[in-house]
Amino acid sequence: MIHSLFMINSSGDVFLEKHWKSVVSRSVCDYYLEAQRTNPNDIPPVIATSHHYLLSIRRGGVHFVAVCMEEVPPLFVIEFLHRIVDTFQDYFSDCTESIIKENYVVIYELLDEMLDNGYPLATESNILKELIKPPNILRTIANTVTGKSNVSGTLPTGQLSNIPWRRTGVKYTNNEAYFDVVEEVEAIIDKTGSTVFAEIQGYIDCCIKLSGMPDLTLSFMNPRLFDDVSFHPCVRYKRWESEKILSFIPPDGNFRLISYHINTQSVVAIPIYVRHSLSIKSGEQGRLEVTVGPKQTLGRTIEGVKLEIHMPKSILNCNLTSNQGKYNFDPVAKILHWDVGRIDVAKLPNIRGSVAIASGANTTEINPSINVHFTINQLAVSGLKVYRLDMYGEKYKPFKGVKYITKAGRFQIRM
Repeated sequence: MIHSLFMINSSGDVFLEKHWKSVVSRSVCDYYLEAQRTNPNDIPPVIATSHHYLLSIRRGGVHFVAVCMEEVPPLFVIEFLHRIVDTFQDYFSDCTESIIKENYVVIYELLDEMLDNGYPLATESNILKELIKPPNILRTIANTVTGKSNVSGTLPTGQLSNIPWRRTGVKYTNNEAYFDVVEEVEAIIDKTGSTVFAEIQGYIDCCIKLSGMPDLTLSFMNPRLFDDVSFHPCVRYKRWESEKILSFIPPDGNFRLISYHINTQSVVAIPIYVRHSLSIKSGEQGRLEVTVGPKQTLGRTIEGVKLEIHMPKSILNCNLTSNQGKYNFDPVAKILHWDVGRIDVAKLPNIRGSVAIASGANTTEINPSINVHFTINQLAVSGLKVYRLDMYGEKYKPFKGVKYITKAGRFQIRM
């Protein structure tokens, strides 16, 4: 399926390549680089050439380009590329050009195990860590002295079972399971505060530390909210189709159970508002004022608030005063960045001041577009509610039928 993988930095240089079925010349990346030069902000995920197909993603400033010699399901390859990056981040805590170069040996060992003759083989983090030990200072020194590698001499215990994502013989003194419900909202709001478009992308991330081979079922009070769902391989898909219940034997450690998408046929209550005014009068001066605050019905603290204000091209500079946070203006990109932080209801964040305008510019009132980023803990904007978590297995019979009702955030079980 995948013949070669190239990693390209932001300068357009190929700094790592890996081949499986046959060696593909790195000159094939010229098609990708040409598309990047044509439109750097909108590179096609699939580029068809006369003899190859290039499928790519970009994460951490690194371009990952997979080369295929025949037609393949593109989402399958793109998902595998994302899995490669997630594995690198799990091993090295980040995935940048410098970190990849520092860990060339481990990178090639991982790629050898994750792909067998061009087809995905082992992609679960806990299985890979049992096969290839994560690098550390002591292990690196020992391998340098003895000439050994990080690859284990035996197969992982779960590799040949029908549950390859979980190790066998797992034992914990304290059995715990944590579930984090995370939702990201993307919305377009007009000047009056009405929602023009909104969609929700959600995740359920888990940290499972349970002994033995537990069998869990997780049910929701309103599963019909989901428009599109993708599952971890451990989820029994047929039971979800028939009963809308997540039934699974979890991997050991951290993993993402499901990712879901919620369309905006239903009304999404945006928990934040922005009031702004930009007036350009005759002369070379104008006035800008922006206020951000929570809606009265929210009842929770809004944190990590950041605003990106795309100013008109006629704006030369800004002289502003903010009662909270810091700001900076990029005169080339014409973007005003305002890092607010946490919103205090008693004193709403406000920024105001004058803006310098190029001579001869249009003096009519202009409404800039504003991008707002924020975080709210313990809140599910979609209204998703987790209803019940059941645990099966010999060790967990006393805990079968434990009931949890929550809107969002972290819920946990302890034995």
